Amino acid sequence: MISLVDYRTFVAIVDEGHLTAAARRLGRSVQAVSRSLALLEKDLGVTLIRRTTRRLQPTAAGLAFHARICAALADIESARQEAASTEGEIAGSLRVGASTLFAPAFITPIAAAFMNRYPAVRIELDLADDYVDLIAASLDLAVRIGDLPDSRLVARKLGDLRRVVFAAPGYLARHGRPEEPSDLKRHDCVVRTAAQAPCSWRFRVGGDTLAVEIDGRFRSSGAAVCNEAVALGLGIGYAPLWQVRPLLDAGRVELLLSDYEAEPTPVHVVWPAVPVLPARTRAFADILAARLAVERI
Repeated sequence: MISLVDYRTFVAIVDEGHLTAAARRLGRSVQAVSRSLALLEKDLGVTLIRRTTRRLQPTAAGLAFHARICAALADIESARQEAASTEGEIAGSLRVGASTLFAPAFITPIAAAFMNRYPAVRIELDLADDYVDLIAASLDLAVRIGDLPDSRLVARKLGDLRRVVFAAPGYLARHGRPEEPSDLKRHDCVVRTAAQAPCSWRFRVGGDTLAVEIDGRFRSSGAAVCNEAVALGLGIGYAPLWQVRPLLDAGRVELLLSDYEAEPTPVHVVWPAVPVLPARTRAFADILAARLAVERI
């Protein structure tokens, strides 16, 4: 019989693109993950995942099924939240930390839905691109992108972000298209100086991580500025997919070197370790997990 675990496993397989990555995300064995997929395909009588040498690619039926299952799982999570919230009143002030670009697209809509559901809650979004001390900044919780160096915090994983290489069609017409990561050394690259390693872009080649040193004539500390510079043809860019999705949908940029994408960047919601987590904080963390699991970020 198909269970919720099998459905969640299928979602993880599509999101991760690899059985091993899906197994790691779920804390299950690769064999158990593969068995769940086989059970679903047998039960439905259709092929949901097409196996390739590099990734597991969902079929058209698989993509449609994934979208419906994500929505259904989100509804189940919402029902769980509502049942749990009856144990304590969801009210009071909530200070949430997030990055300046990620918050408007993802956190603000969730905050609006949360406040509509719980009218007695007040939310303040504190935006910063650097990691801040939650206790010093009086934050109840924060959404953090990347590795988590602070072991004093409780963390809940929300998902992963793809980092992609992209360029404007005009730039590619003038300078050609890189076919492998090492080709970037012969191209102008737009450098975001605020990145942890601005001139070192990471890729997966033959199962190993490869760092490619890049350079270019245009630099900026701002992510939005760098992405717009790429769209204007000043060079090749490197950024999270969600940041450049509007440029991609508008046809202003194209993705490059997709077969060599590095391991995705994790996204977590974190909060200070406290003896009793307030009901409003727990409920907001739950809705973040439910809503962002549906987003393809």
